[in-house]
Amino acid sequence: MHAHAGRRFPPGGSATPKDAKFDLWSSLADLSRLVMRSGAPQLRLRIGAALILVFIGKLAGVIAPVLLGDAINTLTPVAQGGVVLGAGFVGLAVGFAALRLLSACAPYARDAIFTRVSQSTMARAAVESFAHALNLSLDFHQGKQSGTLSRIIDRGARSTDFLIRSFIFSLGPTLVELLLAMAVMVLRLDWRFALMSFATLVIYAVVTFRITDWRLSHRRELNAADSRVAGLSVEALMNYETLKAFGAEDRMVRDYEEAMAEYVDAGSRANTSLNLLNGAQALILNVGLAALTVLAGVQVSQGELRIGDITTAIFLLSGLYAPLGMLGFQYREIRQAFIDMEQMVGLTEIRPEIVEAERPRELPPASGQGASIAFDHVSFQHDARANGLKDVSFEAAPGHTVALVGPSGAGKTTAVRLAMRLLDPQLGRVLIDGVDMREVRQDALRRAVALVPQDVALFNDTLEANIAFARPQATPEQVRAAAEAAELGSFIDSLPNGMETLVGERGLKLSGGERQRVGIARALLADPRVLILDEATSALDGPTEAAIQETLRKARAGRTTLVIAHRLSTIVDADQILVLRRGRIVERGAHAELLAKGGEYAALWRRQTRQA
Repeated sequence: MHAHAGRRFPPGGSATPKDAKFDLWSSLADLSRLVMRSGAPQLRLRIGAALILVFIGKLAGVIAPVLLGDAINTLTPVAQGGVVLGAGFVGLAVGFAALRLLSACAPYARDAIFTRVSQSTMARAAVESFAHALNLSLDFHQGKQSGTLSRIIDRGARSTDFLIRSFIFSLGPTLVELLLAMAVMVLRLDWRFALMSFATLVIYAVVTFRITDWRLSHRRELNAADSRVAGLSVEALMNYETLKAFGAEDRMVRDYEEAMAEYVDAGSRANTSLNLLNGAQALILNVGLAALTVLAGVQVSQGELRIGDITTAIFLLSGLYAPLGMLGFQYREIRQAFIDMEQMVGLTEIRPEIVEAERPRELPPASGQGASIAFDHVSFQHDARANGLKDVSFEAAPGHTVALVGPSGAGKTTAVRLAMRLLDPQLGRVLIDGVDMREVRQDALRRAVALVPQDVALFNDTLEANIAFARPQATPEQVRAAAEAAELGSFIDSLPNGMETLVGERGLKLSGGERQRVGIARALLADPRVLILDEATSALDGPTEAAIQETLRKARAGRTTLVIAHRLSTIVDADQILVLRRGRIVERGAHAELLAKGGEYAALWRRQTRQA
C-alpha cells in the first residue's frame, strides 16, 4: 500500500501498530487505490455497471410513490359510496408495482456484478499485508504478539469489503435518493414538505453522529479487549508445552478470564449506548413522519392537495427512512472499519530493515568448495540489549569450518543472523564471496545459506513436507536420501505412516532430538554453499550425536560451515575457533593453538573436560 506523506514509523517497527486516527480522505484514497489494484476481471466495467444499477434502483424507488399517488387520485367517487376503477388507475398501479420490483431487484443484480470486485479487494489487502508482515525485520517479529498481528490483518482485510459496500451501495445511494425525493416533493407537492423532510433528516443525522462519536470510545475499548483476548489465547496455545512444564495453566486461565471480563464490560457499555442511539433515532423519525402527515392532511382539507398526494409524501419519506434506520450502525461501523483499515495500512507502512538493493547482484558461480564469508569491522547493537557485536572482523574461507564459542549474550547468535542477512550491520560489512550481502539478490542468498537451529521450527504437516520445505521441487527419493543422511531412516521406517506422519503443531509430536534431525535433513536437502549449525546436536543422546557429528563432517565437505557451540568437544576439528565475549573477539585460532595459549578458551576446555 502507498504510504502517507509525513507518517513516520521507527525502522523495523518495534511494536504492533497502535490505533490509527480516523482520516476520511486519506483512508478513502487508500481504499480507492486498493480497489484499482484488486485484479478483479473487467474491473472498470463492473464498477460502472454497479453504479448504473444503483441509480436506476433509487430512481425507480422514488418514482413508484408518485405513480401510486396519481393512481389514487384517478379514483372517482360514486353516489352509493364506492369508487370507479378506470384504466388509468390500473395502468398506474401496474407501473407502481413494476417500479417497486425494479427497485427491489436492482441491488441483487448489482451484488452479482460487484461481489467479485469487493472480494478481490479484500483478498488483495490480506495478501499484501501478510506478505509485508513476513518481510518485516527480526526485531519486529520478536516484539509482536502473533494473535494481535493476525487479527489486525484479518480485520483490516474484511473492513475493505464493508467500506466498499457501505459507500457505494448504502451511503451514496441514500444521498441520491434524498436529492431525488426532495426534487419530487418540491415539483409535485409543496416546498414545505421538502423543507420538513430535510429538517427531520438533518436533526436525525446530527443526533446520530454525535451519539455514535460518543459510542466510538466504547467500541475502541471493545476492540482492544478483543485483541487482548485473541493475543492471550494464541500465545497460550502456541506455548502449551511451557505452560505445562511450569504448571501455569491456572495462572493463564485467570489472565484469560480477566481479559474476557474486560471484554464483557466493554460489550455491555457498547450495547447500552446502542439502545440509547436506537431510541433517539426512532423518536426523531416518527415525530417527523407525524408532522409531515398532519401537514398533508391540512393541505388536503384546504383543497391544496388531493388524497393521493398524501400517499406519495408518506411513501417517499418512508422510503428514505428505511436506509436511514441503519445510518447510526453504518456510521459507527464505517468509522471502525476505517480504523481497522488504518491499522492494516499502518502495518504495511512500517519499513522493513532488510530490503532488496535497487540493482541486486547475483552471487558468483558456485565453486563447489563453498562460499567465503567475511565480517569486515562489523558492529550491531540490539535495541533491547546492552551487548551486540563491536568491531568484529574474521573470514571463513571456502570449505573451512569456523566455530563461535563464548558465554550466553556474547554475540554468537547475532553473528549468525548477520551471516544469514536476517540483520544488516549498523557499521561495517558482511561479504559472501567478496560481495556485500546487502547488494546480493535475497532469493539467491537464501538458497546459498542454510541453518540448523538449536530449536528447530516445524510446520503442522508431514515429515516429508517439513524436510522438503527447503527445496519443494525435490523428488521423494532426494527427500528420503536427506532423511537417511540425518540418521532418520530407521525412525521413519518404524512409523506406521512413514514419511506421511504428521508432526503436530511446531513438531510437538516429535522429541527434541527427532526435531533436530529433521532440521539437519532439511538443511542437507537445501544443498547450500554455507551451512550454519546453531548447537545442531544439543538435543541428541551420545551415540546419536556421534553419528550425526560424523554425518555433519561429511555434509561440511564442499561447503563453508559456521558453528555455534557450547560443547567444545564438537568443534575440535574446526579450522578456526573464535572466542566471543561481550560482542568482541577475544581469542582466535585452531583448537590446539588456543589450548597452548592458556587463555579463555583453554579455561572453558578445562572446565568442560573436568565436568565430563
